[in-house]
Formats: sequence, C-alpha cells, structure tokens
Amino acid sequence: MVSLTTPVCDFGQAAIDFELPGVDGQIWTLDKARGEQGLLIAFICNHCPYVKAIQDRLVRDCAELKALGINTIAIMSNDPNEYEEDSFENMQAVAEKWQFPFPYVLDETQAVAKAYGAVCTPDFFGYNADLQLQYRGRLDESRKQAADAHVRRDLFEAMKQVAQTGQGPLEQIPSMGCSIKWKA
Repeated sequence: MVSLTTPVCDFGQAAIDFELPGVDGQIWTLDKARGEQGLLIAFICNHCPYVKAIQDRLVRDCAELKALGINTIAIMSNDPNEYEEDSFENMQAVAEKWQFPFPYVLDETQAVAKAYGAVCTPDFFGYNADLQLQYRGRLDESRKQAADAHVRRDLFEAMKQVAQTGQGPLEQIPSMGCSIKWKA
C-alpha cells in the first residue's frame, strides 16, 4: 500500500462531467449531483484504512454541508480485481452500513479518476456553485486512525466558506491516503 498526498488546489479549474452507476441503482452525472451552492467530489474506496478512519466524520460533514447547499458524490475508482473489498456489492454494503447521505458511484473504467487527476483515497475536490474548484485538501488531521474528536474540520469549514462566498481558503493542507489501485 503506497501512501500519497494530493496536489495543491488549482483554483477555478472546471469540474468534469461524468456518467456513473450508483449503488442506489441510478446513473449519476455532474449536473444531477451538484447542489445549489456547490459540489464535493470524494474519491474513496472500501478497503483503505485512511477512508475507514474518517467514515463517520465524512457522513456527518456531508450531511451538514447538504443543509448549506453543497451536495456530495463519492466515487470508487479502484480496480476491484485487485481488492475484492472494493467490489460493487461491497460498495452497496458500505453505503448501507454508514447510511451515506450522498450517492456512491463506481468508476469502473477509471476514466473519471484520471480526468480529475485523483491520486489517493480519500481525495476531495470541492467546487462552488459555478463548479469551479475551490478546495483540494484533507477532511481533518485523521490519518490511518481517526484524529481527536475536537480537531478542526478542515473540509467542512472550507466548503462552508465556499457555500457562503464562492471562494475556498487560500491555505489548504493536502489529503493523505492510499494510492488509487490502477488497472494494468
């Protein structure tokens, strides 16, 4: 397992459209997923210890962001042939277990992850109402273990600012996680 950090935010970069199947049986597109004030795209998977350490916080923060007009969509781009835990059936089970307040979709060809330049799980892309990138950072101080419950909620605070002003914070700390498992 290779641990990587995300690149610096490329402010203003436009979101790229997609059409991906969700564990809810629907086909999700960029336009269908977006909220009135923006969209958070989270590249996650089921097996990664970095993602497992933040599941409860991710669910909490995304539910609270939805109330601010920021919707979320989670994309699983790993090769499930390499990690059975990342299969579509297991995606359905994880979404149900954690009661995801957002669509969880499969990027089977990995084209969406490549188009966005996603490098790890979790990898967060926060967009404003005009679908311009404003955040590319971490959820909080959590790594392979959850951080203290009272740490600063980096992603939530950044996306709250995006909802209110359309602009993300200039200071952002990169997310860290397992490398995306690319197909050969």
